[in-house]
Amino acid sequence: MSRATRFLALAIPLTVAYLLALLGVLPVPLIDSHHASLLLPVIPWWLLVSFGSYSLGSLGMGLLKFRDCPEAYNELLLEISQAKNQLRDQGVSVD
Repeated sequence: MSRATRFLALAIPLTVAYLLALLGVLPVPLIDSHHASLLLPVIPWWLLVSFGSYSLGSLGMGLLKFRDCPEAYNELLLEISQAKNQLRDQGVSVD
C-alpha cells in the first residue's frame, strides 16, 4: 500500500466524520452541542496552521543539520564556486 493510499484511507473517513459532526448529524462525544458548534468550524484552520508550523520546523531542522552531511556541504560549496566563476567569465560582478 502506497503512502497516498494510506493517507486517503485515513483522510476520507475522517473528513466524512468531521462533516457529519459539523452538520450536526453525528453527535460529538464528551462535548455539549454549544461548544461543539464553536469548536468544529475552526478545526480546519487549526490543522492548516499546525501543518505549516510542522513544515517550517522540519525545514529549519534540515537547515541546522545540513553541516552533518559533509559530502553534500562540500558539493554545494563547489557548485557555488563554479557558478561564481561562470558568472565572472560572463562579466557579472558577484563579490
